Amino acid sequence: RIKDITVTSLATASGNDQMMSGRFLGDPYVAGKCPECGELYPKTVLKGIGQTAVRCAKCGADASPFTFTNGYTIAFDPNRSVGVTLDQDAAEQIAGDAKHYAALPDNSIQNPILTFAPHDLVGVVARLRPFMGQLGTTPSIPFPDSHNAGDFGSFLIGAPHEYGLTADQLAHRTDGHMDIDAARAGAILICPVKVAGGGVYLGDMHALQGDGEIAGHTCDVSGTVTLQVHVIKGLAIDGPILLPVAEDLPFLAKPLTTEEKAKARHVAQSWGVNALEESAPISVIGTGPDLNAATDNGLERAAKLLGMTVPEVKNRATITGAIEIGRNPGVVQVTFRAPV
Repeated sequence: RIKDITVTSLATASGNDQMMSGRFLGDPYVAGKCPECGELYPKTVLKGIGQTAVRCAKCGADASPFTFTNGYTIAFDPNRSVGVTLDQDAAEQIAGDAKHYAALPDNSIQNPILTFAPHDLVGVVARLRPFMGQLGTTPSIPFPDSHNAGDFGSFLIGAPHEYGLTADQLAHRTDGHMDIDAARAGAILICPVKVAGGGVYLGDMHALQGDGEIAGHTCDVSGTVTLQVHVIKGLAIDGPILLPVAEDLPFLAKPLTTEEKAKARHVAQSWGVNALEESAPISVIGTGPDLNAATDNGLERAAKLLGMTVPEVKNRATITGAIEIGRNPGVVQVTFRAPV
């Protein structure tokens, strides 16, 4: 149960990126590599600001595996309710004291993205609605946390670095990296347990995001999170189940109102149907290499969970729910009203 998410960053930066050839081994998210000295997982230092500021500590080469194709710096109001994207002067001012504006935790080891000072978008206003991009349990074999899902996890299959997996080993994932904006305060997340103790972990806090995280990145921030954790004995599930707050449910999946039930009862009685099905909304997470595979995965998980056929789940998701994009390329929510 997600009790509270509070953003502490004063500003952040983000954008659409491109991979920098020669600066990684197979996967820029996992295996950074210095393009000059060849050091794998190089220690880095910051030299100035801008997109060439991240340098190899060993040889001094520009070592960032990504740069922005279009980026922005966004500052928040004191109540963390809205943000405004900044111009070059303001972005560079913040970049000069990036750790402060990012409110990095004392023990955090990272190069604040604010250092890049991106400023392609200026004066854009965005609403904040924080959520957790990563929230889940530990996989049963080692995974990079960023790849603990069926889409990014597929990049590990046959990878040349030490975290490479086989296709069969991908089944050990727990889909903790969902990037689903409904994983926010008030929601309940039911997670699979694949190691002793469960191993709940969290991170990748986002200040805001539309469905899909279509730019590849959103507004990553520092913050505090309060969770209430319960153990459900004997529940064997392969992936997460989300119970969103009512506001986040698709129109067709929202619980029926008293008025709607009365109208439905009248229709049922006029046709000799004696009872209405009692139902409640549920959102089953599916992941895969692409959105089609993720949808199939979510439908199959929902069918197994509820003792239905996949065609029945398809019908229910069509008339009492929706298939929602969590993250492009391959995380979805199969959301519908299920019988109780």
